Amino acid sequence: MATDPNLAGALAKDESLLPKAVDELLRFHSIVQNGLARAAVEDVRLDDVTIRAGEGVVLSLAAGNRDEGVFPSPDTLDPHRDARRHLAFGHGIHQCLGQWLAKVEIEEMLGAVLRWMLGVRLAVPFDELDFRHEVSSYGLGALPVTW
Repeated sequence: MATDPNLAGALAKDESLLPKAVDELLRFHSIVQNGLARAAVEDVRLDDVTIRAGEGVVLSLAAGNRDEGVFPSPDTLDPHRDARRHLAFGHGIHQCLGQWLAKVEIEEMLGAVLRWMLGVRLAVPFDELDFRHEVSSYGLGALPVTW
């Protein structure tokens, strides 16, 4: 949103876009970067790599969310994209039980900001935002805005 000045306006004008936009934002920014560590119980071959029984495996959820086979042009933030298959909350039986509440909270918060803080924009250049890369949960240390 910070680098596309038209996105906030489009979402403010048509809040029906919010559910898709929230899924797309979760896919694009992948809050949890890596899945849980696992150990292979038997040898597994993936393409030209063999993971031996007993070896550790950690999957990159962020890389899965950028899989071109699932999300065409994955490095583009597209609020019209159907990104429901993102891995932001895990996958299968390991999905976060609170994901539905979290998504509704994000939709409501984003909708309220867009309605009540007309013209909201970053107070600093995007390059100066403090993204937290050193922890397992990706996010911002602060988000200075003005309107």
